[in-house]
Amino acid sequence: MKKNLFTLFLFLLLAVNAKGQTKHTFTIADGNFVLDGKPIQIHSGEMHYARIPKPYWRHRLQMMKAMGLNAVATYVFWNYHETAPGVWDFKTENKDIAEYIKIAQEEGLYVILRPGPYVCAEWEFGGYPWFLRNIPGMVIRGNNPQYLAATKSYFTALYGQVKNLLVSNGGPIIMVQGENEFGSYVAQRKDIPLEEHKKYSAAVFQQLKDVGFNVPFFTSDGSWLFEGGALPGALPTANGEDDVAKLKEVVNKYNDGKGPYMVAEFYPGWLDHWAEEFPKVSNESVVKQTQKYLDAGVSFNYYMVHGGTNFGFTSGANYDGNHDIQPDLTTYDYDAPISEAGWGTEKYNALREILKNPKTPAVPAKISVISIPNIKLTKAVSLEYLKSKIKPVNADSPLTFEDLNQGHGYVWYSKKFKQPISGKLELKGLRDYAIVYVNGVKVAELNRYYKKYDCTIDVPFNATLDIIVENMGRINYGADIINSTKGIISPVIINGQTITGDWNMYQLPMDVVPNLTDAKNNAKVGAPAVYQGTFNLSAVGDTFLDMRDWGKGIVFVNGINIGRYWSVGPQQTLYLPGCWLKKGTNEIVIFEQKNDKVQTSVGTLETPILESLQPEKGEPK
Repeated sequence: MKKNLFTLFLFLLLAVNAKGQTKHTFTIADGNFVLDGKPIQIHSGEMHYARIPKPYWRHRLQMMKAMGLNAVATYVFWNYHETAPGVWDFKTENKDIAEYIKIAQEEGLYVILRPGPYVCAEWEFGGYPWFLRNIPGMVIRGNNPQYLAATKSYFTALYGQVKNLLVSNGGPIIMVQGENEFGSYVAQRKDIPLEEHKKYSAAVFQQLKDVGFNVPFFTSDGSWLFEGGALPGALPTANGEDDVAKLKEVVNKYNDGKGPYMVAEFYPGWLDHWAEEFPKVSNESVVKQTQKYLDAGVSFNYYMVHGGTNFGFTSGANYDGNHDIQPDLTTYDYDAPISEAGWGTEKYNALREILKNPKTPAVPAKISVISIPNIKLTKAVSLEYLKSKIKPVNADSPLTFEDLNQGHGYVWYSKKFKQPISGKLELKGLRDYAIVYVNGVKVAELNRYYKKYDCTIDVPFNATLDIIVENMGRINYGADIINSTKGIISPVIINGQTITGDWNMYQLPMDVVPNLTDAKNNAKVGAPAVYQGTFNLSAVGDTFLDMRDWGKGIVFVNGINIGRYWSVGPQQTLYLPGCWLKKGTNEIVIFEQKNDKVQTSVGTLETPILESLQPEKGEPK
């Protein structure tokens, strides 16, 4: 009897396990995406695991499924996982990409993986680890041994995490992208022969295959950029192409005269920069274009269906003719159908109406939102306190972040003058934002966005010049991505003279929350300061820190850097996920760079402010 019961138990266990491991087949054949032998249309949404707190991954994926989608696409951020040369992290915080993919499968979504190695994505350095710059001979996104060795190492590490999650092994990953928008880079780097570009993209594509990725591949580019971006053996898809006839024409040209046809980036919103208007895409236009794709049998991927947040120092930057850098906001709301805090918008509801079917699940409940009474800040400490605990690096000339082996945050440059000097201070190599002080008195704010690289300065006898420099995010798109060194990267010039000798560099990476345990309250107006306070909660929920009364800086809550703020807007609040709060005592620490007044408290709101532009608050004087 016991033997029979054990046999029955074993049979049931194996049956359940077999059900959990049900294998699917996915191919691209006869001009179609084919799942388990049947043609399908892919209705996907882009959503990045790194931009969502891990406890909220399932909720956001459920929101996607309830919108009527059948797949989720995600970039993989190389620099998020290789935290130092040869040091890999795929487990802590939001880095557990395998778990994210497993949850997607549990929620009935297939996965489209976009490993780069370059990803753009308004992400710091387009996904590249900052320390690649320190490898001799390294040229990113180029056909050189140093770079290709680094990409091979990355792909190998990633494959080790996701190999069991490929559709060929019973997982949900149905497609993998080869490189990313490479046609754009070919067009931007006409100084490199097309043949050399092609050698590079072919080499990276071969690496993906060599490490073990064995599912269908695709590329994504603007429809006019396929010549540079298309790869033999990968399906070309056209980003942002709303003309179905043109889409089919260009895909046919590079795919043996047949489909399937897909828009791998269909934009229901758009990216955002500090000091610029928050762009909007109308609900009507997104619904109309979606219906056009549905009617034509075109597959698509909303970029983004849910943007999330650029927590910490993860936001990248662009540039244009008017600005040498355009730093991306902390919010990555993107005017997407699912808001930064995971709320279904009117756009979401309208799209759900045309995408849902009888099997589409109900929309999950909204995560609770709370308002926290004004948080009293009991410590207000001059940044000098932290500086006093740092042993400086001394050199004849200012060193860059990379020279200092520092990726992010701030560097305090300081020099003592034995003789007076006055005139124009020139910081042509400023990367990216600086406040200048003489003997502790603020002289000027300089920054790369406004192309403000100089100011008048008067340094008296036996005085100290301090320049506190912030890295606002490395370039993530365009030819200038190869020039992403941070700090002061060229000589400091005063009155036409290069200032050399005895520069001290104090490193403030702010990679962990500042410790103010022994600090005394000594903050003063006009000098950078660190604030600390605690607050008690009887219940947790999402909220938004109200930073309208502050200048520029970053905020830690319970040790987590939730992002940058800057009074110029348009973002005036910071999203604070409830899953990072706790019942009882919570701690907040704010590093305020400008400190135009000594603060005593900070408030919260139940709705975000993302469209309040105040550019005059950031204009250097």
